[in-house]
Amino acid sequence: MNKNSQWNSILTFVIAMIGLTIGIGNIWRFSYVLYSNGGGSFFIPYIVAILIMGIPFLILEYGLGFSFKRSFSNLMYNIRPEFEIIAWMVVLSVFIVVIYYMVILGWDFAYLLNSFNFGWGTDPSSFFTSYVGGSSNLSSSTTIILPTLICTLILWAIFWAVSIKDVDKGIGKLSTILMPLLFIIMIFILVYAFTLPGFHMGVTTLLNPNWSALLNINVWLAAFGQTIFTLSIGQAMVYTYSSYLPKNTKLVDEVLIVVVTNTLYEIFIAFGVFSILGYMSLNSSIPMDELISEGTGLIFIIFPQIFNTMGMMGHIIAPLLFLSILFAGFTSSFALFEPLLSSLCDKFGWSRKKGVTILTIIACAGTILFSTGISSYLVEIVDKFVNNFGILILICAQVIIFGWFYGVEKVIPVLNEFSTLKVGKTWIFTLKYLLPILLIGIWAFGLADLFNNNNPLEIIVDIIITIIIVGFSAAFTKLNPKKS
Repeated sequence: MNKNSQWNSILTFVIAMIGLTIGIGNIWRFSYVLYSNGGGSFFIPYIVAILIMGIPFLILEYGLGFSFKRSFSNLMYNIRPEFEIIAWMVVLSVFIVVIYYMVILGWDFAYLLNSFNFGWGTDPSSFFTSYVGGSSNLSSSTTIILPTLICTLILWAIFWAVSIKDVDKGIGKLSTILMPLLFIIMIFILVYAFTLPGFHMGVTTLLNPNWSALLNINVWLAAFGQTIFTLSIGQAMVYTYSSYLPKNTKLVDEVLIVVVTNTLYEIFIAFGVFSILGYMSLNSSIPMDELISEGTGLIFIIFPQIFNTMGMMGHIIAPLLFLSILFAGFTSSFALFEPLLSSLCDKFGWSRKKGVTILTIIACAGTILFSTGISSYLVEIVDKFVNNFGILILICAQVIIFGWFYGVEKVIPVLNEFSTLKVGKTWIFTLKYLLPILLIGIWAFGLADLFNNNNPLEIIVDIIITIIIVGFSAAFTKLNPKKS
């Protein structure tokens, strides 16, 4: 890690942190999770999850990063040398995420370029399969989807040009430009969405509470899973960004600013998404439940169908939507990239430019694998495994390590020194006792789902990813140790 790397102001850090948490998942995932897990009643378990898991763990990561100002691998090594391999597993898992995450942004970039003249035609589903995301047909795995590959490589080139600069001049400066633009674009889209015929039907469908859902354990697990997903806890990203903080930082206060901003943003985005779906349902007489989907189906198939019916306004809203997804995803991708970069530079003494260049080349090679004719299918397999199994169990390990081997009590003086809001015994109890139980439970359900629904190909891919992560983690742990 470059010891001189530092945010030039608290505002820059907060904006970068908001950019970290606000990603493409806020736009296409939260609304579906909210609707499918009890509607308005889902806010109860979701707020509980944020209060007892999201905020306490984020506060811990802020405190550790600010205190140690070392790479994540170095932190784990200093707690106990045998824990270093856990750190490498975390940062390598997150690096795998950034590779396919950038491919999704490549899809979005392709749609952005086609959004001005509705290049997806009258059949967006066929366009997505043929020109962007491919299908699950394994016979297509030997072909390359050129638009996806070219668009993603262009984004990686831009990414490299920004990342080689110091965090404040590169990531920090870009975040202070993109995040305000993102909010302006999304406010415009939301205001317009609320003027559409049928918007009330969409919002009512979204918020219609199912109180019996509160008795369903899967709804509570979904709330905790969404909290992990949206706040990026336990993935070394928050820790790494916090390690660049200057002195006199109100750590607890800034956690709350980021969490509140992220939560309000995704709630308002959900209102906008369902307002537009309500408009589509009214115009087409298609029931809402047939339009509601998660992820790529919503953004790359359903929304283009809606834009086709909007006339001239569709030619304005469509580019703005895909541009906002690009902005949101791009700022998050820097955070996904940073933990492995920081750890490698710290351990092997690389300059930031050398580390960024090497990792970008590796990522571009990985992009080729995710740009084949089974692009979207492969992304789905890897995403499900890394998030439902890999990262979750590693978060469990971190909670135990920080709570019982390091001792979260040590961070309290740093957290409380300048913060308006203080932490104490309740925070310690949550991290040492409550969170380990909750996270292990979530992981167990995720593991069961993973193996109950996987086919042989998916299991093979999962095994390959596991071998890569464990193998490289063991190698990095043993090679050229350079501890400070």
